[in-house]
Amino acid sequence: MKIFVPPIKSQGIKTKLVPWIMDLAPKTNGKWIEPFLGTGVVAFNSGYKKAILNDTNPHIINFYKGLQKKAITAPLIKQYLELEGELLSKADNNGYEHYLKVRSRFNSEFSPYDFIFLSRAGFNGMMRFNKKGNWNIPFCKKPDRFAQAYITKITNQVAAVSQIIQPKPNWIFHNKSFADIIPLATENDIIYCDPPYYGRYVDYFNGWTEKDEELLFTLLSKTKAKFILSTWHHNDWRENEMITKFWNKFNIVTKDHFYHSGGNIENRRTVVEALVCNFEADNFQQHNHGLREKLKERQLTFQLLDQEAESSRIQV
Repeated sequence: MKIFVPPIKSQGIKTKLVPWIMDLAPKTNGKWIEPFLGTGVVAFNSGYKKAILNDTNPHIINFYKGLQKKAITAPLIKQYLELEGELLSKADNNGYEHYLKVRSRFNSEFSPYDFIFLSRAGFNGMMRFNKKGNWNIPFCKKPDRFAQAYITKITNQVAAVSQIIQPKPNWIFHNKSFADIIPLATENDIIYCDPPYYGRYVDYFNGWTEKDEELLFTLLSKTKAKFILSTWHHNDWRENEMITKFWNKFNIVTKDHFYHSGGNIENRRTVVEALVCNFEADNFQQHNHGLREKLKERQLTFQLLDQEAESSRIQV
């Protein structure tokens, strides 16, 4: 499966988990609904022509609305990043002075172009806002961050996502609470939820509490649509108490995954990722789905290479 990677960068992005998620997701003739869009990587690889996509982070929604309206284009992004990247490379304090200038400008004007700059030049790929809604991530300390190859990579991502995003009313973007979005689903739709992970590092616009988790559980318990919820199951230190408290009512499959999240060493280790769903998953491996097939393919490749090597040796 070819994965389309979005231009917005953030920790916890589900790029490597997309095939696992889509293997589990049943095909429906309704809409793809995401109350927590985030970077959009799952939605952009869902293949649905109709979607309702929401996030409480207005900058994410404004950026993708700009792409949808063609107000933001790949050539314009390229032109912007080339200009700002050159200024960054020549700025005082090893580039930090220009980063602070862009950050200050964004916090007063909220330009979607500055948003892309900050998401790509912020420390450790983090996306964090203070209580006033201002971006407060420090610089990654790479004055040559926007080398030509990197600009080309981002530009290509913008171009690809621009082709995927469907025009209104097929794809509708919202900047609302998840509680306003889930009730919009009908029995023919599928809801994919990727909320902040309770009890772990939360890189999110509004934060996340146990009350939020409980409300999400209540809404998903009532929906007539099929749903998939991403969360964490356990790690080397502890278990996700929300699994026992809420989500064990539904079907759960798991997978080993590695995150680079935050400065805490606990958040930089393998975690067992979980998908919770309200439909049968009998034909889906309960843990590390698809890993056996990959191992078999790898073993077959090695066997073929050994046979070729042996054949060459015999001929010699």
